[in-house]
Amino acid sequence: MRAHRALTALVAVLLAVLPTTAQAAESYPDPLPVTGQQIIHDPTVIHLKSGEYVAYSTGGVIGARLSKDMRHWDDAGNAFAEPPSWWYEYNNTGDPWAPDISRRDGRYWLYYAVSSWGTNHSAIGVATSPSGLPGTWTDHGKAFTSETTDTWNAIDPAIVRADGGLWMAFGSYWTGIRMVELNPRTGKAVEGATVEHLATRPDAPYAVEGAYVVRHGHYYYLFASYDACCQGVNSTYKIRAGRSTKVTGPYTDSTGKPMLEGGGDLLLASHGRYIGPGGESVFRDHGKDWLAYHYYDADDNGTPKLGLNRLSWTRDGWPAAF
Repeated sequence: MRAHRALTALVAVLLAVLPTTAQAAESYPDPLPVTGQQIIHDPTVIHLKSGEYVAYSTGGVIGARLSKDMRHWDDAGNAFAEPPSWWYEYNNTGDPWAPDISRRDGRYWLYYAVSSWGTNHSAIGVATSPSGLPGTWTDHGKAFTSETTDTWNAIDPAIVRADGGLWMAFGSYWTGIRMVELNPRTGKAVEGATVEHLATRPDAPYAVEGAYVVRHGHYYYLFASYDACCQGVNSTYKIRAGRSTKVTGPYTDSTGKPMLEGGGDLLLASHGRYIGPGGESVFRDHGKDWLAYHYYDADDNGTPKLGLNRLSWTRDGWPAAF
């Protein structure tokens, strides 16, 4: 009887703890069913003032998709008709990566990266639009750059407003996730700004990238993609998260482990046909938070597709996908 009571008490304790830590593999939710143009990589999504949803992504000249209901998506061409000439300083195809869209001061702002695989000779560019629709963007050049002498990589931008300022998280491998303050007027990095360090792994090649920062309650939450993308059904991408009371960190997971030491609660990982979820962003729509990401469809030869899940928050303020 005593052993039974002890076991019952132990189970109760475990059940109380689990909701505030990483989700168990069997609980990972499937993404919202979508139709139309599902192929995508590194999506950023926003609900436009016009009433439409737009998703921009890696590929093309920043590929675009439009939806009226977030369920059916149509190909909408590209953000730009052709690559700005300066992109070719970073790769010979003018290929942009991992955009981020936001709205402030009556305009839409689009950040994106240009680089080549395996190098940190990289740049983050910025463009603006009155409507956010493809074909309406004006490019304003480089917002921030990195060179091979730097210990960070200027790709995967993500914008967040905090304490009256404007900040950009970025980074991929090369010691992980960084952050720099932006000039709200130009949208570019403040001259001489300190490059903050938010997250990394304890072992090379420091496989963390695709950061996104959001405010919820009293905390800032850092979402990031860990391990390897871009390998179809062999991808090992997964999404982890931590939080901080300051936008510049330090960020810790629900066990208290710093994200600068490899910490981060596991939010979403491979399950069933949905392989390697990552390249994530978070957007708010009608008072609800949504997680947008790509996954590789094991039932379709590893084709990268759009994943959308609602984000909820536990009673202790930790994110959970459903």
